[in-house]
Amino acid sequence: MRFLSILTLTLFIAAALLPGILSAEEYRARGGTADDYTDSQGRVWYGAQKTDQDWGGWIETEPRTAASGNLTDDAKAQAEEAGYDEVLFHAVSWAQSPATVKFQFKTGNGFFDVTYLVGEHWSPENRGFDIFIEDEVVEALYVTPGADEIDIKTYNGIEVTDETLDFNFVGNAETGAGDLNPMFSALEAIESADTAVDPKAKLTTTWGALKGNR
Repeated sequence: MRFLSILTLTLFIAAALLPGILSAEEYRARGGTADDYTDSQGRVWYGAQKTDQDWGGWIETEPRTAASGNLTDDAKAQAEEAGYDEVLFHAVSWAQSPATVKFQFKTGNGFFDVTYLVGEHWSPENRGFDIFIEDEVVEALYVTPGADEIDIKTYNGIEVTDETLDFNFVGNAETGAGDLNPMFSALEAIESADTAVDPKAKLTTTWGALKGNR
């Protein structure tokens, strides 16, 4: 009977922890527009051409915008396989170098898996810049893909200690590219799974304590 009581209590603790584990914070923004967009999976992408929203927005200087509806078949397949709607790659927020594109999500502190999405329609394989997240270079000497192609890059475990997740895209001549105007099509930040409460660790600790009190 004592074993059943301990097992019941353990399962109760697991059920109590589960909602917190599943409710990771998520932030998404779509470049080149101020209009919010709900994608085919029901996820909301905020219009990046806004500033000082409760979720974040551009900072310091409003980015320029450009749009094109063209994507190659390979780009469309890549977007679908990665779970992103094609329309997210149709527009960009950009800056005329040496100006930069600065953006932020008001995430609060924690660790986040961050994804950068871009569609290149204007300067194929000839646009070079550095990608900074939280003032650290996460992608040095980045060059965008070919004509009407897309790129998706994820950076895991980005730590935020100042309440905001900050991006900066900076043209870099060392790329050898002729176009140094930085840009993004969309940005996504999801709270890292390893920052949530580990239920196995919690349950192991609880089980050990319960056994010790037997």
